[in-house]
Amino acid sequence: MDAIGQFRLAVIEWAAGGAGAPAAAAAAHEVAAGTALRTAVLVEGVSDQVALEALAARHGRALGAEGIAVIPLGGATSIGRFLSLLGPQGLDVGLAGLCDAGEEGHFSRALERAGLGRGLARADMEPLGFYVCVADLEEELIRSLGAASVQRVVDARGDLRAFRIFQKQPAQRERNVEQQLRRFMGTISGRKSRYARSLVDDLDLTRAPRPLDRLLAHLSS
Repeated sequence: MDAIGQFRLAVIEWAAGGAGAPAAAAAAHEVAAGTALRTAVLVEGVSDQVALEALAARHGRALGAEGIAVIPLGGATSIGRFLSLLGPQGLDVGLAGLCDAGEEGHFSRALERAGLGRGLARADMEPLGFYVCVADLEEELIRSLGAASVQRVVDARGDLRAFRIFQKQPAQRERNVEQQLRRFMGTISGRKSRYARSLVDDLDLTRAPRPLDRLLAHLSS
Protein backbone atom coordinates (compact mmCIF):
# COMPACT_ATOMS: atom_id res chain seq x y z
CA MET A 1 0.00 0.00 0.00
CA ASP A 2 1.28 3.46 -0.90
CA ALA A 3 1.67 6.30 1.58
CA ILE A 4 -1.60 7.97 0.62
CA GLY A 5 -3.46 4.70 1.19
CA GLN A 6 -1.75 4.32 4.56
CA PHE A 7 -2.78 7.86 5.47
CA ARG A 8 -6.39 7.14 4.52
CA LEU A 9 -6.59 4.04 6.69
CA ALA A 10 -4.82 5.73 9.60
CA VAL A 11 -7.20 8.70 9.54
CA ILE A 12 -10.28 6.43 9.43
CA GLU A 13 -9.01 4.45 12.44
CA TRP A 14 -8.03 7.64 14.25
CA ALA A 15 -11.49 9.13 13.73
CA ALA A 16 -13.15 5.93 14.96
CA GLY A 17 -11.49 6.30 18.36
CA GLY A 18 -10.90 3.28 20.56
CA ALA A 19 -7.71 1.59 21.66
CA GLY A 20 -6.01 1.91 18.29
CA ALA A 21 -6.64 5.64 17.89
CA PRO A 22 -3.36 6.93 19.42
CA ALA A 23 -1.23 4.71 17.18
CA ALA A 24 -3.35 5.63 14.16
CA ALA A 25 -2.97 9.34 14.98
CA ALA A 26 0.80 8.94 15.17
CA ALA A 27 0.81 7.10 11.84
CA ALA A 28 -1.32 9.80 10.18
CA HIS A 29 1.02 12.53 11.45
CA GLU A 30 4.07 10.60 10.26
CA VAL A 31 2.68 9.99 6.77
CA ALA A 32 1.49 13.60 6.46
CA ALA A 33 4.91 14.91 7.46
CA GLY A 34 6.88 12.51 5.29
CA THR A 35 4.94 12.68 2.02
CA ALA A 36 3.73 15.24 -0.45
CA LEU A 37 0.21 15.03 0.99
CA ARG A 38 -1.67 18.02 -0.40
CA THR A 39 -5.39 17.54 0.18
CA ALA A 40 -7.79 15.29 2.06
CA VAL A 41 -11.09 14.88 0.21
CA LEU A 42 -13.91 13.91 2.57
CA VAL A 43 -16.73 11.95 0.94
CA GLU A 44 -19.68 10.16 2.49
CA GLY A 45 -18.96 6.60 1.37
CA VAL A 46 -16.77 4.26 -0.62
CA SER A 47 -18.91 4.61 -3.76
CA ASP A 48 -18.16 8.35 -3.80
CA GLN A 49 -14.44 7.62 -3.45
CA VAL A 50 -14.60 5.11 -6.30
CA ALA A 51 -16.49 7.53 -8.57
CA LEU A 52 -14.09 10.43 -7.98
CA GLU A 53 -10.99 8.30 -8.50
CA ALA A 54 -12.53 6.73 -11.62
CA LEU A 55 -13.35 10.13 -13.10
CA ALA A 56 -9.82 11.30 -12.35
CA ALA A 57 -8.48 8.21 -14.15
CA ARG A 58 -10.68 9.04 -17.17
CA HIS A 59 -8.79 12.34 -17.30
CA GLY A 60 -5.43 10.61 -17.00
CA ARG A 61 -4.94 11.57 -13.37
CA ALA A 62 -3.95 9.46 -10.35
CA LEU A 63 -5.06 11.38 -7.28
CA GLY A 64 -2.80 9.52 -4.88
CA ALA A 65 0.23 10.39 -6.98
CA GLU A 66 -0.85 14.04 -6.76
CA GLY A 67 -0.86 13.90 -2.96
CA ILE A 68 -4.65 13.74 -2.73
CA ALA A 69 -6.23 11.29 -0.27
CA VAL A 70 -9.92 10.54 -0.84
CA ILE A 71 -11.34 9.50 2.53
CA PRO A 72 -14.80 7.91 2.96
CA LEU A 73 -16.43 9.04 6.20
CA GLY A 74 -18.75 6.09 6.66
CA GLY A 75 -21.65 8.54 6.87
CA ALA A 76 -22.04 12.31 6.78
CA THR A 77 -22.57 12.65 10.52
CA SER A 78 -18.87 11.88 11.01
CA ILE A 79 -17.74 14.96 9.08
CA GLY A 80 -17.17 17.05 12.23
CA ARG A 81 -14.77 14.51 13.69
CA PHE A 82 -12.72 14.30 10.50
CA LEU A 83 -12.59 18.08 10.14
CA SER A 84 -11.38 18.45 13.72
CA LEU A 85 -8.56 15.99 13.04
CA LEU A 86 -7.55 17.27 9.61
CA GLY A 87 -8.60 20.93 9.55
CA PRO A 88 -7.04 24.10 10.97
CA GLN A 89 -7.31 22.79 14.54
CA GLY A 90 -5.67 19.48 13.64
CA LEU A 91 -3.22 18.44 10.92
CA ASP A 92 -4.13 21.55 8.92
CA VAL A 93 -4.03 19.85 5.53
CA GLY A 94 -5.91 21.06 2.47
CA LEU A 95 -9.56 20.02 2.52
CA ALA A 96 -12.31 19.34 0.00
CA GLY A 97 -15.41 17.19 -0.04
CA LEU A 98 -18.59 15.86 -1.57
CA CYS A 99 -21.97 15.15 0.03
CA ASP A 100 -25.61 14.40 -0.77
CA ALA A 101 -28.21 17.17 -0.64
CA GLY A 102 -29.78 15.60 2.44
CA GLU A 103 -26.49 15.88 4.33
CA GLU A 104 -25.61 19.41 3.27
CA GLY A 105 -26.49 20.78 6.70
CA HIS A 106 -24.12 18.38 8.45
CA PHE A 107 -21.29 19.51 6.20
CA SER A 108 -21.99 23.24 6.39
CA ARG A 109 -22.30 23.26 10.19
CA ALA A 110 -19.15 21.18 10.60
CA LEU A 111 -17.21 23.53 8.32
CA GLU A 112 -18.39 26.46 10.43
CA ARG A 113 -17.35 24.72 13.67
CA ALA A 114 -13.95 24.03 12.13
CA GLY A 115 -13.50 27.76 11.59
CA LEU A 116 -13.86 27.67 7.82
CA GLY A 117 -16.72 30.15 7.51
CA ARG A 118 -19.97 31.44 8.96
CA GLY A 119 -23.52 31.00 7.70
CA LEU A 120 -22.30 28.78 4.88
CA ALA A 121 -24.79 28.21 2.07
CA ARG A 122 -24.04 25.88 -0.85
CA ALA A 123 -22.56 28.72 -2.90
CA ASP A 124 -20.22 29.53 0.00
CA MET A 125 -19.07 25.93 0.38
CA GLU A 126 -17.93 25.54 -3.23
CA PRO A 127 -15.00 28.00 -3.04
CA LEU A 128 -13.84 25.95 -0.03
CA GLY A 129 -13.83 22.84 -2.23
CA PHE A 130 -17.04 21.25 -0.90
CA TYR A 131 -19.74 20.29 -3.41
CA VAL A 132 -23.29 18.99 -3.00
CA CYS A 133 -25.03 16.39 -5.16
CA VAL A 134 -28.67 16.87 -6.14
CA ALA A 135 -30.20 13.98 -4.17
CA ASP A 136 -27.07 11.82 -4.25
CA LEU A 137 -24.24 10.76 -6.54
CA GLU A 138 -26.17 7.79 -7.96
CA GLU A 139 -28.98 10.13 -9.03
CA GLU A 140 -26.42 12.49 -10.58
CA LEU A 141 -24.80 9.69 -12.57
CA ILE A 142 -28.12 8.23 -13.74
CA ARG A 143 -29.28 11.67 -14.88
CA SER A 144 -26.00 12.35 -16.69
CA LEU A 145 -26.03 9.03 -18.54
CA GLY A 146 -29.78 8.65 -19.08
CA ALA A 147 -31.87 5.65 -18.07
CA ALA A 148 -31.33 3.75 -21.33
CA SER A 149 -27.54 3.94 -21.04
CA VAL A 150 -27.63 2.96 -17.37
CA GLN A 151 -29.73 -0.09 -18.21
CA ARG A 152 -27.15 -1.09 -20.81
CA VAL A 153 -24.51 -0.91 -18.07
CA VAL A 154 -26.75 -3.02 -15.82
CA ASP A 155 -27.08 -5.55 -18.64
CA ALA A 156 -23.32 -5.58 -19.24
CA ARG A 157 -22.79 -6.37 -15.55
CA GLY A 158 -25.21 -9.31 -15.77
CA ASP A 159 -27.80 -7.70 -13.51
CA LEU A 160 -30.58 -6.89 -15.98
CA ARG A 161 -32.75 -9.91 -15.04
CA ALA A 162 -32.42 -9.03 -11.36
CA PHE A 163 -33.36 -5.45 -12.15
CA ARG A 164 -36.47 -6.48 -14.11
CA ILE A 165 -37.60 -8.61 -11.14
CA PHE A 166 -36.89 -5.67 -8.82
CA GLN A 167 -39.05 -3.38 -10.99
CA LYS A 168 -42.05 -5.67 -10.43
CA GLN A 169 -41.94 -5.35 -6.65
CA PRO A 170 -45.03 -3.54 -5.32
CA ALA A 171 -42.95 -0.75 -3.77
CA GLN A 172 -41.28 -0.03 -7.14
CA ARG A 173 -44.22 -0.06 -9.52
CA GLU A 174 -45.16 3.59 -9.02
CA ARG A 175 -41.58 4.84 -9.37
CA ASN A 176 -40.10 5.92 -12.68
CA VAL A 177 -37.19 3.94 -14.13
CA GLU A 178 -34.58 6.44 -12.92
CA GLN A 179 -35.84 6.08 -9.35
CA GLN A 180 -35.93 2.29 -9.71
CA LEU A 181 -32.33 2.21 -10.92
CA ARG A 182 -31.20 4.38 -8.03
CA ARG A 183 -32.95 2.14 -5.49
CA PHE A 184 -31.65 -1.03 -7.18
CA MET A 185 -28.04 0.10 -6.78
CA GLY A 186 -28.48 0.37 -3.03
CA THR A 187 -30.14 -2.98 -2.38
CA ILE A 188 -27.00 -5.12 -1.99
CA SER A 189 -23.84 -4.24 -0.06
CA GLY A 190 -21.07 -3.16 -2.40
CA ARG A 191 -23.34 -2.67 -5.42
CA LYS A 192 -23.15 1.14 -5.27
CA SER A 193 -19.36 1.03 -5.46
CA ARG A 194 -19.33 -1.42 -8.36
CA TYR A 195 -21.80 0.68 -10.31
CA ALA A 196 -20.04 3.93 -9.44
CA ARG A 197 -17.01 2.77 -11.40
CA SER A 198 -19.02 1.26 -14.26
CA LEU A 199 -21.18 4.35 -14.71
CA VAL A 200 -18.24 6.75 -14.62
CA ASP A 201 -16.41 4.57 -17.14
CA ASP A 202 -19.42 4.89 -19.46
CA LEU A 203 -19.80 8.67 -19.11
CA ASP A 204 -19.46 11.18 -21.87
CA LEU A 205 -16.92 13.39 -20.09
CA THR A 206 -18.68 16.51 -21.33
CA ARG A 207 -21.73 15.39 -19.34
CA ALA A 208 -20.08 14.42 -16.07
CA PRO A 209 -22.16 15.31 -12.98
CA ARG A 210 -21.47 18.91 -12.04
CA PRO A 211 -20.51 18.33 -8.36
CA LEU A 212 -18.08 15.55 -9.28
CA ASP A 213 -16.64 17.46 -12.22
CA ARG A 214 -16.24 20.70 -10.23
CA LEU A 215 -14.62 18.88 -7.32
CA LEU A 216 -12.09 17.28 -9.64
CA ALA A 217 -11.38 20.66 -11.23
CA HIS A 218 -10.91 22.19 -7.78
CA LEU A 219 -8.33 19.51 -7.03
CA SER A 220 -6.32 20.68 -10.03
CA SER A 221 -5.83 24.13 -8.60
